[in-house]
Amino acid sequence: MERGNQTEVGNFLLLGFAEDSDMQLLLYGLFLSMYLVTITGNLLIILTISSDSHLHTPMYFFLSNLSFADICFTSTTVPKMLVTIQTQSKMITFAGCLTQIFFFTAFGCLDNLLLTVMAYDRFVAICHPLHYLIIMNPRLCGLLVLGSWCISVMGSLLETLTILRLSFCTNMEIPHFFCDPSEVLKLSCSDTFINNIVMYFMTIVLGVFPLSGILFSYSQIFSSILRVSSARGLHKAVSTCGSHLSIVSLFCGTGLGVYLSSAATPSSRRSLMASVMYSMVTPMLNPFIYSLRNRHMKGSLGRLLLRATSLNEGTIAEHS
Repeated sequence: MERGNQTEVGNFLLLGFAEDSDMQLLLYGLFLSMYLVTITGNLLIILTISSDSHLHTPMYFFLSNLSFADICFTSTTVPKMLVTIQTQSKMITFAGCLTQIFFFTAFGCLDNLLLTVMAYDRFVAICHPLHYLIIMNPRLCGLLVLGSWCISVMGSLLETLTILRLSFCTNMEIPHFFCDPSEVLKLSCSDTFINNIVMYFMTIVLGVFPLSGILFSYSQIFSSILRVSSARGLHKAVSTCGSHLSIVSLFCGTGLGVYLSSAATPSSRRSLMASVMYSMVTPMLNPFIYSLRNRHMKGSLGRLLLRATSLNEGTIAEHS
């Protein structure tokens, strides 16, 4: 194959769901619906939390940041995929691919770190309830979120910059619906040893370590729950943690599975569907899982929608 450095590389081809030519319209409608539900649901979470002073607590502060990260994470890949399906133009420039890799990695890592911070918050709330407000003070909460942002951006920048040193072959095809870093590395004509080291280092530091922190927090939580004598306290503890554990299982399980197996096995439809699961389905389910299982969120969301309806009716009445 013809070889060229990054300044000579033309366009990548995102094959994605190209094999399903008979289902393009159905896939477009499905993914567009999922994207709109994701954006609307997570925006409602953010607006609900910001409009209700009773929800200005560490748990909901972290949840609003997670919702914002989910909106950005999904918006990194889905709009381009929808344009690709609609126009049948699978091309993406090298600069566009690099930009997508940076933001996809950054917001993916941010999601992971915020889930870890939320697990720590639940650990303190259940295992040290009397010291919760002292430990989880506004300053610490702000530092945890700021630290998550900084680590995610620096890690993503490191992974993105290492791709700049590579040479690529022309007429490259990425068997994915976005520029997956592991798939991009497979197309390089250069030695990718350093890139693979960086990628696995990132996976361990920003994937395995946070997941270990989550598992440790919940091992302590479950140990504490087993010592709870009252049925009411037990139910409250389990319901508080159930939502978070559901999201962690979906996001971390599918995400780590894809990246840890990417070097060992070739890209397949199974890998493609797993990517859809953690990049689209999980962000879409977050608002439902967190709001439908939480009476405080349901009550605040109902009041927000009622105020919005009343305001809209008042505006219509003024103009009639």
